[in-house]
Amino acid sequence: REAPIPKMLTPCLLRRVVFTVPLVFAVALLLVEPVRSDQEAGTAIPAESRPCVDCHAFEFMQRALQDLKKTAYNLDTR
Repeated sequence: REAPIPKMLTPCLLRRVVFTVPLVFAVALLLVEPVRSDQEAGTAIPAESRPCVDCHAFEFMQRALQDLKKTAYNLDTR
């Protein structure tokens, strides 16, 4: 004969796990401090002192034009 205890024990343990896991997850979410949007990671440069994307593009194009002028001058002198 098989013992009836293991057959009854399995659904009970399954119900307990199904109830406990979401409960533990919910408690963990409540205990974790949310990250606020005003917190910045590391040593971030303030937006006021950062050049805008257009400024970066303009500086890049200026350097590229200077390089082209130097290359053209070097080709002309050869």
